[in-house]
Amino acid sequence: MTIPFHQLQSEFKRVLLSLNFSEDRAKQCANIFAENSRDGVYTHGLNRFPTFVQYVKDGLVNADGEPIKVGGFGLIEQWNGNLGPGMLNASFCMERAISIAKENGIACVSIKNTSHWMRGGTYGWQAAEAGLIAICFTNTIANMPPWGGIDARLGNNPLVISVPRKEGHIVLDMAISQYSFGKLNLYKSKNEQLPLPGGYDSDGNLTTDPAAIIESQRPFPIGFWKGSGLSLVLDLLATVLSQGRSTGEVTKNGSESGVSQVFICIKPHDGIKTGTLVKEILAYTKSSRTEKGKEILYPGENTLRIREKSMKDGVWVDEKIWEKVKSL
Repeated sequence: MTIPFHQLQSEFKRVLLSLNFSEDRAKQCANIFAENSRDGVYTHGLNRFPTFVQYVKDGLVNADGEPIKVGGFGLIEQWNGNLGPGMLNASFCMERAISIAKENGIACVSIKNTSHWMRGGTYGWQAAEAGLIAICFTNTIANMPPWGGIDARLGNNPLVISVPRKEGHIVLDMAISQYSFGKLNLYKSKNEQLPLPGGYDSDGNLTTDPAAIIESQRPFPIGFWKGSGLSLVLDLLATVLSQGRSTGEVTKNGSESGVSQVFICIKPHDGIKTGTLVKEILAYTKSSRTEKGKEILYPGENTLRIREKSMKDGVWVDEKIWEKVKSL
């Protein structure tokens, strides 16, 4: 079923106000959750909202927690998120990075002791709207084995890279596992198989069954050993730059709380020339012959299509989860 965007916003805000969020903070969080579903990232919009509410009730997210600067030098800043809502801490850090980069050309802002940022692409879009290039990443609870291993020791550690573009920003937002756990749960809820194998079952067999992968905790990383290495270095960078908790330390808590994140912004030297270069690269990429029934899309292109459709026809929601949120 579909519902109007503003109705989704209002319902999220109502619930957050009942959890003693301030008016402004409830509005900001509600907007981000609603925008995630609007853009087709249901796993970190409506579908994730009940979990967020439970984390607040359990004290794993502090509704009043705000970031405090704890270190840094030059164009580098370090903040402590005080377990505040992850999307608010992340938005704040990206805004700091934008401000510093606009004045100095580049910035690196890290934060420790924060919570799940929901859709990482939110902050890539935020930077792109401000006309800046962005690179940001976070560590997570261990939910993926290292290449050659069986036990979960790596996070899917999402990576976001965005490039501003007048005709439509380029925003890459990806987990390091072939399918994020949000996506696995979405396929599971629909009782559907994955398009391609996404991990192993409990017997070590490759499978397209999302339920089997969730049970085994053995999704495989993108690019196999390469993704495993990328996940590891993202955890290293997030932990070292923020001086916060690593994936291993986060995992000891038993819940994904107190994670570490990094937000890097770069100001393009020549906006007009940059636009021309981006246009040339996209045109060359799209000049490839396509498989039957397929088309070539740049990262973020389909997001814009879904956004437009959602605002016109309503935002798709899982009816069961929507009813659950209304009952909160």
